[in-house]
Amino acid sequence: MSAATACGAALCAGGSVWLLGGRVRSLQGLRRARSLLLAGRPAAEPRWRRGITRVRGRLGQEVWLLVGGAAVGLLGESVVPLVVGAAGVPLAGRVRRAREAARARDRRADEVIALCGTLAGEVRAGRQPGQALRTAAEAGAQAGSQAGGGVDRGLGGARAGVLAAARFGGDVPGALRGAAREPGAEGLRGLAACWRVAVDRGAGLAAGLERLEGALRAERDQRADLRAQLAGARSTALMLAGLPVLGLLLGAALGAEPLRVLLHTGSGLGCLVVGGLFEGAGVWWALRIMRKAEGR
Repeated sequence: MSAATACGAALCAGGSVWLLGGRVRSLQGLRRARSLLLAGRPAAEPRWRRGITRVRGRLGQEVWLLVGGAAVGLLGESVVPLVVGAAGVPLAGRVRRAREAARARDRRADEVIALCGTLAGEVRAGRQPGQALRTAAEAGAQAGSQAGGGVDRGLGGARAGVLAAARFGGDVPGALRGAAREPGAEGLRGLAACWRVAVDRGAGLAAGLERLEGALRAERDQRADLRAQLAGARSTALMLAGLPVLGLLLGAALGAEPLRVLLHTGSGLGCLVVGGLFEGAGVWWALRIMRKAEGR
């Protein structure tokens, strides 16, 4: 099998998985809605459709690396771009998962702030701390169900334990410290400290919660301001990382055939390897500087 045939087959396979995956999801939603309206329960999905959906869910946006590598390999009549694209899929998946984890951490931090504010309002209204905590958590669950998502007020998997401790007079601060182990829920340690001080020394819980909410909001605003300041540096790094692609396009427009030189000559392959290493090292170094600036 020639390199052009292999790249063309990979390109067709990647496009088919992506397109069929999207069509399967839309058809799946329609069939579920129809089954819920007519029969009251979702119908069983064919096995081949579940397989396509599972493959697309595992690859995610990384499938475009395979498609792009196959397209470049087809143009350059070489299997090297396809291999490079396949090797980059795990790295792209790791980057995507890191972004999703960062977004989940930010959402959980916002939920902790909302929990502190709601809890302070409930205590100010005259509710007991345990009852106020249950009410605040249940209000978050109701808001999440109405919005179509899950809002647990930052308690995560420890939500049931925290609510049980609040309902039956257990160790609420200990349960809150356990819930604070999840990324983004670090503010629950402050809530546990406020709870402990209010119970042991009789201090005002509402005042402490309001101060804690203000401190968490200030910290969140500071992180958002820092990210806004780093947006320019991140855009510059991405633009510089894309300059080699622009150079290849200009070379092809001038008739220099850069893909043939890079993929079918020894010196071209050497330049491709060295340039790729320098490119990867530069992107890694720039991202490392920005992560350190953000304190991650």
